[in-house]
Amino acid sequence: MPIATRAFAATAADQPLSPYSLERRDPGPDDVAIEIRYCGVCHSDLHVAKNELGGTRYPIVPGHEIAGVVTAVGANVTRFKAGDRVGVGCMVDSCRTCSACREGLEQYCEPGMTQTYGSSDPKGAEVGQTITQGGYSDRITVDQAFVLRIPDSLPLDAAAPLLCAGVTIWSPLKTWGVGPGSKVAVIGLGGLGHMAVKLAAALGAEVTVLSTSDRKKADAERMGARHFLINSDADAMKAAAEQFDLIINTVSATHEIASHVNLLARDGTMVMLGLSTEGLPVFARPLLWRRRRIAGSLIGGIRETQEMLDFCAEHGIVCDIEVIAPDQINQAYERMERSDVRYRFVIDMGRLAATA
Repeated sequence: MPIATRAFAATAADQPLSPYSLERRDPGPDDVAIEIRYCGVCHSDLHVAKNELGGTRYPIVPGHEIAGVVTAVGANVTRFKAGDRVGVGCMVDSCRTCSACREGLEQYCEPGMTQTYGSSDPKGAEVGQTITQGGYSDRITVDQAFVLRIPDSLPLDAAAPLLCAGVTIWSPLKTWGVGPGSKVAVIGLGGLGHMAVKLAAALGAEVTVLSTSDRKKADAERMGARHFLINSDADAMKAAAEQFDLIINTVSATHEIASHVNLLARDGTMVMLGLSTEGLPVFARPLLWRRRRIAGSLIGGIRETQEMLDFCAEHGIVCDIEVIAPDQINQAYERMERSDVRYRFVIDMGRLAATA
């Protein structure tokens, strides 16, 4: 039978999120049914809820940083059983046959991955769902291939944002070979940036945080940063020129990046992770003269997400979080727009029954 599910959903771009009911599919042979305990709040949730990127189909249940416990599994499922601690990130399916999928890079699926919320959902037809609905809910059913195991040493609430914020950082750190001896700069100490500091430092890199003020300097140092640079300080920026192998740019707002390119060493790379909706001008000469690169990176594949979770368990790394009740989500969105969160909101879905 379909699984009755409580949730919080956006019903229009100009309306607050509100209680919503839906049905999840009963587990098929390859499915895992999950009771959601916690769901992290990503800035992209806000973008989609308010249709800031265009194309949002309402009603929409956001949430792709899901941590919970298995309640049932299909007949073909061998990796999970009832009671297991599991997570679901930004994807719930992909074509599995294109070159990206075959390489374990499902996030770059050529026909397009099936996102945890807002994608067309052929598997939802049996319960009347035309699009996938996410983790601001108390239940979800997901194909076993897109379910992650959360190690016992990681608390579920602080592990939830690792399913997006953690792997979004982990993937470029691994792609660009960060390790002992690497010099890494992180622009912006927010939900993504604080994970960049923790993970890069744990990999052995010398980490510098770039910010607009010294308000978060103590936090950056506590997380593992060796240096802190105010990017409006022209003398400090000049002194830091040509120092960094990798710059992790986590800022989603429109901002100036041309001067930051000069901080890259020869063959250095600036990786853009923030989902900016406007162009960011750069100039050719600083790139040409030092063979520098500006690149992008999108979340991570299932294999590297599990690798990241296991690494975090080994090194005791979790997100810094503020736990909220489901009916506090609209206030959380308002605070996110003011950058008033250190450093990730997480919804306690166990409190949904009292509010939905």
